This record gives sequence, C-alpha cells and structure tokens, in this order.
Amino acid sequence: MKTPYYMIEERLLRSNLSLIQDVARQSGAEIILAFKAFALWKTFPIFREYITHTTASSPYEARLAKEEFGSPAHTYSPAYTEDTFEEILSNSSHITFNSLSQYDAFFPMVEEWNEQHSEEGRISCGLRINPEHSHIETDLYNPTAPGSRFGVISELMPENLPSGIEGFHCHCHCESSAEDLADNLIYIEQRFGRWFSQLKWLNLGGGHLMTRQGYNVTLLIETIRGLRQRYPTLRIILEPGSAFAWQTGPLVSSVVDIVENHGIRTAILDVSFTCHMPDCLEMPYWPAVRGAETIEDPEGHVTSAQDNEGYVYRLGANSCLSGDFLSSWRFDHPLQIGEQIIFEDMIHYTTVKTCMFNGIRHPSLTIVRQDGRHDVLREFRYEDYRDRMD
Repeated sequence: MKTPYYMIEERLLRSNLSLIQDVARQSGAEIILAFKAFALWKTFPIFREYITHTTASSPYEARLAKEEFGSPAHTYSPAYTEDTFEEILSNSSHITFNSLSQYDAFFPMVEEWNEQHSEEGRISCGLRINPEHSHIETDLYNPTAPGSRFGVISELMPENLPSGIEGFHCHCHCESSAEDLADNLIYIEQRFGRWFSQLKWLNLGGGHLMTRQGYNVTLLIETIRGLRQRYPTLRIILEPGSAFAWQTGPLVSSVVDIVENHGIRTAILDVSFTCHMPDCLEMPYWPAVRGAETIEDPEGHVTSAQDNEGYVYRLGANSCLSGDFLSSWRFDHPLQIGEQIIFEDMIHYTTVKTCMFNGIRHPSLTIVRQDGRHDVLREFRYEDYRDRMD
C-alpha cells in the first residue's frame, strides 16, 4: 500500500473495546466515546457492539453522533451560539453548560424543546464544574489550571442549583491513572459533594487510560463502585477517548531524501509532524519509531560520542515549515530512500487533529480486518485540499 497511511488494527481495537465494556459492566458506570480523540466513523459499527453513546463538543460532532453512531450525543461546549444551538438540540440527549451565563442564555430553548418532545426525546442538562485540582503536568492539556476557561468553581456555585440542572460534568484527567482518579475524587467531593443530592448524574470526563498496560483496572472499578455506594442515586458516566484507540495502530511513512548539515543527518519523510502528528510538537513528545531508539534532544545535536554510535537521524517533514521536524532516533542501519518509517500509536487524537497545511498529502485512513485484509477507509486527493478553500 502506498504511503503515507494510518493503519488501525481491528483486532487491537476490539481488545480495547472488550476491556472497556467489562469495566462498565463491573463498575456500573456508563462509558462513552469522546469524538475529540477518535472519530473514524466507518469503524462505528464495531463500536456499537460494545457501547451505545458518544460525547460531542461541537455541532458537527453532535451530528456525527446522531447520524453515524446512531444515538444522540452527550454534548458539552465552552460556549454555545444562537445560530447553532438548534442543531445541538436536535442531536443531543445531554447538554452541559460551561457557565451559569450560558445556562441563562440557552436553557429556555431546552425547556421549550422538552415541552414539545416525549420523554424519550427529552434532553437532560448539566453544568461543567472545575475542581481546581489535577495531576496533569502539561498546562496545554490541563483544564483545571488557574484561570482556566472551563467550568464553574465551587465558590461561584449557588447554594441551590438552577432549575433543570440534573448533572455535573467534570474533566481533570489526561492519559491518567486510576490512582489519579481516586485522588481527584477527594477534591471533587470536598468542593462539590454538597450539591450531589440535587443531581441525577455525574460525568467524570475523559482521560481515564484504562487500556494502557499497567493501568490499575481493579482500582478504577473499586473507585467507581465506592462512589456509587456513597451516592446511590447518581448515574456515573466516563467519556474516555484515547483509551478506545490506545495502541491500535501506526502512521506509516517513507523516506523521501536524506540530507546532512553540520553533522546532523535528516531523513525527510512523506509525512509532516505539523500536519499529521501535531501533538508531537505541541506537548512536545517523541513518538516511538518501530526499530529505532528514541533520543530526546529538541536541538537535534549529538551530545556525546556514545550518542553518535549507530545511525542517528533527525526526522523531518516534506513541508516548507522550518520547525517541522523532531530529533533524534538511532537506527541499527543506514536509512535508505524509499524505506518505511513507522510511527507507533498514531490513531487516537492524531487522526482527528490533522490539517492540510502546505498542501502536503494527507495520509490515507486504513484498517486491517480480523481476517488480515487491509482496507482503505478514506484516501485523500487534491480536491479535498482545494475544496477547503472554496
């Protein structure tokens, strides 16, 4: 198959889904898919064998939930707008408001909707809360950092919740552990527990990376069970994203050219970090490359004689952006033009955050079926780039 392409393996995806389904069954929590991390809708028939709902943060994601997943979304947005809220209503079963002012502006429309629809089509509303505590170390991904735009802090919450608020939504995890959840719950309950008796549901957001090797699944189940025992009237919801697609497939690229300046060898690839692996530059982090050793050196310099042993390369994009590269990786052989470079674990988040900057060819979306067939889900063409500017 011609590179570049993302390749999701159905066998690995089903393994994750089975574990998540088991956690939901044992803990009593409802676990739903966050589209912000994974939205390859042609795989949704597989997902529907294991889960029933999804979470959205925009009108388009909510529409994807209803039209392609087959059920209305649990929707949260930092700020709804008048011109799109009707679309949110049409495609949601739950709507969470980020602020009390957003509640004041849009809850009357929800009330009107509920009056016109049966119980089955009724929308349940919630408020996003901010416990001001998290174990997330990267500020870019920390929704509880000081001054965060996300959620209402406890000191600004009215003693009696506004009419129609049936749930709280909280997000303070990112690829986090069960131990982090157990600790964060202490702060959530301390700061917001006095309102729980007024609620029907509590959404603990995403970031619960239960499919990562070494994750304490038993503690997760016990923590959720304990929460449900303390608040037996609360329905508990988790909405992970990465956990569903964790380690389910790579991004496969090829070496286009090899250049060297001042002792730094760069393998130029047919993919782009900026366009196709943006988190690598944003966090930053160094993705695992199959068959290579990662040397985390943002300047791309060889720092010792030992580092120079073997074949060390900076990997650079076939774009005109100077900073579209990462350093460095050590291979056990000299790279050759045409050789494949495989970036591991590039399905979650990566596939939904891509862009077409510079007109760089977008990787195809592919899947390896359980019977070994390698199918193309989507191949991108010039028209996809052109029509974005239409």
